[in-house]
Amino acid sequence: MAGACCKCPVSLSVFKRSLSVAPRGSGAPRSLLPGWRRGERGLQEAARPSSVLRPAGFYRHTTFFCLSCQESMSESLRTCYLYLNQTSRSFAAVIQALDGELRHAVCIFYLVLRALDTVEDDMSIPLDKKVPMLNNFHTFLYQDEWCFTESQEKDRQVLEDFPTISLEFRNLAQEYREVISDICHRMGVGMAEFLEKKVGSMKEWDQYCHYVAGLVGIGLSQLFSASQLEDPEVGQDTELANSMGLFLQKTNIIRDYLEDTQEGRAFWPQEAWSQFAGHLEDLAQPEKLESALSCLNLLVTDALRHVPDVITYLSRLRNQSVFNFCAIPQVMAIATLSTCYNNPMVFQGVVKIRKGQAVTLMMEATNMRAVQTIITQYSQEILQKVSLTDPSRDKTLHILAVIREKSAWSQSSLPPRTLHLTPMYLSAAMLLAALSWQYLSTTAAQAQGTGDMQGQ
Repeated sequence: MAGACCKCPVSLSVFKRSLSVAPRGSGAPRSLLPGWRRGERGLQEAARPSSVLRPAGFYRHTTFFCLSCQESMSESLRTCYLYLNQTSRSFAAVIQALDGELRHAVCIFYLVLRALDTVEDDMSIPLDKKVPMLNNFHTFLYQDEWCFTESQEKDRQVLEDFPTISLEFRNLAQEYREVISDICHRMGVGMAEFLEKKVGSMKEWDQYCHYVAGLVGIGLSQLFSASQLEDPEVGQDTELANSMGLFLQKTNIIRDYLEDTQEGRAFWPQEAWSQFAGHLEDLAQPEKLESALSCLNLLVTDALRHVPDVITYLSRLRNQSVFNFCAIPQVMAIATLSTCYNNPMVFQGVVKIRKGQAVTLMMEATNMRAVQTIITQYSQEILQKVSLTDPSRDKTLHILAVIREKSAWSQSSLPPRTLHLTPMYLSAAMLLAALSWQYLSTTAAQAQGTGDMQGQ
């Protein structure tokens, strides 16, 4: 079993000197891998109220562990963390904030799915070769020497040096191995199914999002419970975990309409867009704006139906590092949906929340009361945008009412609690803010550069 890292504190000055953040590398365009956001044994305290979170093992270097931690790792495990930082530096910091041995399990889980994702996304691999690879990928975890050296993808090192990743996979505790292998198998089968199959019905949209994101949420939840940092019900309630993934995935798909259609990708379900246009790309035409907004609002409404499950899921978490890991992407998602709702810019350019807004969300979303307040705030923003003539108006108003009721009920069920911020916790929060700011600035600069190139 991979050993747990020590609990050594690191000063804020070290954090500041060590920030190294860049946008994620290329992979399957709609995979949740960058967004999933995901211990010492014997820490389970099932009797504690859900609003009382354990101290976070959050005081570690975002890119490098302390010297004693590094020395306790095997060379292959250090290499895995190197690949983690190379393939998704923005997400690597969040993984490395997880407590103890859970951190190693999630790191390996991420790299295994990144390798699977790289196979799925590599258009140079013929289908007659790719389909068997996807279906059988989970078996490669137990083959010492298996690797793939023919990939043309940016992240091909996770395939070329897969023996290092599979070695550390086999070094994990059995309960972690079983989760990772099972999710890898199910995801590979799902990816193979959708290689030549377009998303048609709303039911198929749910199915596609389940394969590429819901399974990630289920796997992470099972890892949380296997670590004993979370109660068994977190991993057992697969419906809630699936909703966590679907909410994030649908938000990504909705937001990225223009980018995807310009690159010939179609992830909006035909059952939705065919009500308003003959072809999906027609929604970007100025004369189709009213129809486009109706379709957009229909999909946002469908995504919002997962929010009550998100609230229930987050309210069950006990460990602070796990809570941060899960809550931050969810509040960013509902803020993004609020920005997208009834917004013509979805069909004209890049839709994103402000950098300062994102940093504030990441600093505030560290307890259940704050998360519920954020969800209520953005639900109210969406409510104020609902048009009297929108075809989905009644459904939108209904789900917003359900969210409001769910959030209010959950808040009233939480015991009163005074939040005490220790100096070390404040350092962690400041790190998170600085990390977010640098990542968002880098992303914005890259987007600007891309826009300038396209305008030339």
